[in-house]
Amino acid sequence: MTNLVNLRNITKSFGGIHALQGVDFDVRAGEIHALLGENGAGKSTLMRVLGGEIKPSSGTIEIEGQVIEFAGPSAARALGIAVIHQEFALAPDLTIAENIFLGELPSFIGWGKLKERASDLIRHLGFDIDPTVKVGSLAVAHQQVVEIAKALSRDVKIIVFDEPTAVLATQDAERLHEIIRGLRARGVGIAYISHRLDEVFAIADVMTVMKDGKVVDKVATGSVSIDDVIRMMVGRPISAMFPDRTGRKLGPVKLEAKGLTRGRLVKDVSFSIRGGEIVGLGGLVGAGRTEVARAIFGADRLESGTVILNGKALRLQSPRDAVKAGMGLLPEDRKLQGVILNQPIKVNSTMARLSSIVNRFGFLKSKVESRAVTVLSDKLRLKASSIDAPVSSLSGGNQQKVALAKWFYADGDFIILDEPTRGVDVGAKSEIFGLINRLSEAGKAVLVISSEHQELFGLCDRILVMREGKLYGELLPDDYSEENLLSLAMTGEPSRITL
Repeated sequence: MTNLVNLRNITKSFGGIHALQGVDFDVRAGEIHALLGENGAGKSTLMRVLGGEIKPSSGTIEIEGQVIEFAGPSAARALGIAVIHQEFALAPDLTIAENIFLGELPSFIGWGKLKERASDLIRHLGFDIDPTVKVGSLAVAHQQVVEIAKALSRDVKIIVFDEPTAVLATQDAERLHEIIRGLRARGVGIAYISHRLDEVFAIADVMTVMKDGKVVDKVATGSVSIDDVIRMMVGRPISAMFPDRTGRKLGPVKLEAKGLTRGRLVKDVSFSIRGGEIVGLGGLVGAGRTEVARAIFGADRLESGTVILNGKALRLQSPRDAVKAGMGLLPEDRKLQGVILNQPIKVNSTMARLSSIVNRFGFLKSKVESRAVTVLSDKLRLKASSIDAPVSSLSGGNQQKVALAKWFYADGDFIILDEPTRGVDVGAKSEIFGLINRLSEAGKAVLVISSEHQELFGLCDRILVMREGKLYGELLPDDYSEENLLSLAMTGEPSRITL
């Protein structure tokens, strides 16, 4: 395979911050090269250099053996380099066809030809989507298809994918991987950034690991384990990321769900969780895990069944009722449902218990709020310029901490965490695991929903497994394994364990 890109000794400084320090990186034709590291390691900065968005302080960029100095992103695109960011660069009020060819639209538009070309590109990716539909009406997975089609419309040679599956369901992520493998087979070079190491090992040919703006190592995927890569990234093995949960005493039952039923994805679900206990809810996407969480939290109305908290049966008409009763829910989509991005950290942190920071006339006690949030910020090791900073200015891991801060401050007895580490780096995951453990140490009952099995194994006291809306089994620590969990999730038949 020939090298399409050679980045050599790339440095980049922003003021006194050395974001890149002598970094080498290459992309070969027909190869998927993963770029790994914690937030702040320099991955996205390096890819912005490759995409012509920023100029390096020093170093050389070679494209197919020729030294290049990009005048800007358009110069990089002209040489066949496309960068697909996590936040898509699409115009929601324009059609799919218009978005794909936005940079090429002539003053006189042949709409029929435009539609035909767009259809051909989308079909080539394995999808059948009407190119006259407005992009704003599409699901996230289909918007990503439009971004890829847009790149392919320009005879692309190199595509950078920056966290492409962070907001995708498992089946959509697998479909995207099929597309990327197809691009590799056509000789396209792929640079792939992701925090989801399981998918990196499934798709990448080679990996470069970065830390603090430097390359730690470049390795072939088959020559190392996930544990090896995590050790390179953060300096400790995966087992050290999880808190020690041995020798703890659990309290009485806090939460009971009895015969919960709603539609086809919540069918006669019953379980209980004790104070201080962390219980996992496993299963494949579509098994009904999130639907169970929403039903318990009052977001969806139950057809039948009872939710009991601290021995009291609840009549929940809305999430507000659940919060008043002492529940909390960290939703899987933090940006849409977990935080208010344009509001300050302090507002997000206290919104679930406003009664503690307003006086009897309803006016905000700003000093009380600031003191409380400052203490909470220190407790959660939140990295931000100030508590007045908008949540949108934070990294994914710190946004997730703010979403968690709300429930620490609310101080309820039962917390549901739906995909609590989705889209955050390995270091932030370890910190979030510690915060979840602190909730249980405070006597809270905690339900964790996660698609990452190792996360469930490392964090939970036991794991309930769902399939097609029903609970099919329970795994205890001695029986934790991929085989046992997947056996229950895929066939409904436990390999050795019964509920």
